[in-house]
Amino acid sequence: MSESGNNHMNAMNLRLNNQRTSALALATALTVVAGVSALSGCSNAGEGALSGAALGAGAGAIIGSFTGSAGVGAIIGGAAGALGGGVVGDQNRRNTENSRNYR
Repeated sequence: MSESGNNHMNAMNLRLNNQRTSALALATALTVVAGVSALSGCSNAGEGALSGAALGAGAGAIIGSFTGSAGVGAIIGGAAGALGGGVVGDQNRRNTENSRNYR
């Protein structure tokens, strides 16, 4: 293949990589926004863990699909989401209890 042909292929590969990166960034941003919205309504650690696990598994599957490992991504995302959601739900419960005590 000529040098101009190689340059053209490199440009096409770069464009494809940029499109994948943009899609990944968009999917991640949408997942974060959805996660924050969903977790803000969790009133305890159990609800937060369930919501977080669902959102994390979805996000992990999306991100993992870009690398060819959607299942692994879903497992890792679900575990991380459950942990994070549990913490957020617990903090929401504590804040609610504290606000009741100061009234």
